Amino acid sequence: MDDPASRAGTEEPAMKIAEFPVSAARASVAAALTEDMAADDITTLWSVPADLIATAEVSTRQPGVVAGLPVVPEVFARTDPQVQVESLVADGARVQAGDVLVRLTGPARSLITAERTVLNFLQRLCGIATFTDRFVQAVAGTPARILDTRKTAPGLRALDKYAVTVGGGSNHRLSLAAMVLLKENHIAAAGGVTAAIEAVRKGMAESGTRVPIEVEVQTVAEAWEALEALEPLEAPVALETLKTLNALETGVGWLLLDNMEPADIEEVVRVRAGRPGGAEILLEASGNVTLDRVRTIADTGVDLISIGALTHSAPALDLTMLIALDEDRPRLR
Repeated sequence: MDDPASRAGTEEPAMKIAEFPVSAARASVAAALTEDMAADDITTLWSVPADLIATAEVSTRQPGVVAGLPVVPEVFARTDPQVQVESLVADGARVQAGDVLVRLTGPARSLITAERTVLNFLQRLCGIATFTDRFVQAVAGTPARILDTRKTAPGLRALDKYAVTVGGGSNHRLSLAAMVLLKENHIAAAGGVTAAIEAVRKGMAESGTRVPIEVEVQTVAEAWEALEALEPLEAPVALETLKTLNALETGVGWLLLDNMEPADIEEVVRVRAGRPGGAEILLEASGNVTLDRVRTIADTGVDLISIGALTHSAPALDLTMLIALDEDRPRLR
């Protein structure tokens, strides 16, 4: 299989990109600049003339999918509003080695001080989008949707998950409050699969809320028990119409097939198909999903494949930011 990130393409992403999380970005940028003590960049203060202006370009050394460009003006809004930010591509664009993503013009001190913060955000988010795109391309032609998880960098969840959508993936729950996900520890503490589901239903009834319920199972027998206990969708929802899966507002049953072999996953798919209303219960495969295995998993007939590596192990895209000075070394007026 060829690398989709290395192929020429349009700047329009194949999937609908989630709205950029501006508030989360501003909070993350503020934390990053505080962490870097940007206001006390002694190297730059002592070596770069205060009145010098310059142009800088952020470019990529390798092919990939662009994500996170709206972070750049947020960085300079806090560092120096005099800096002019010009994005030369859009989030979702496929770029090749040597392509320029952003051009910056302003005080040289400000450009240099913010360089690492800009690159840290862009390299991570572009890396996540590029890695996600590879999984999405690997399952093309199957019904399976690629999902992220909550295995995100602390404080960067909204941005990490945004980058997943730029790469063509979809978001699983954004937080612990978004839906019920009964995992093995919940099930053990509750006394079994059926007991856990019944306890959750009681809690929902008492609180007057209705959220999706997902149950993690590790065997075909556990899947059968969960299918018997779960309710199907009250009204079918086409996953293709959803921007994020956690946007579901109706009750829905999901099964999370954790670390199951493809043959067992296929058996669960068959069991679901033979159950009245079973087609309205979603099947999600997870655990040890690699690029080498994801197509085989998708071919089993599951609806969703969640991959923690999208956000916890995506290689950063190799970007650089270089400053160019005019021969007359322009100065601020």
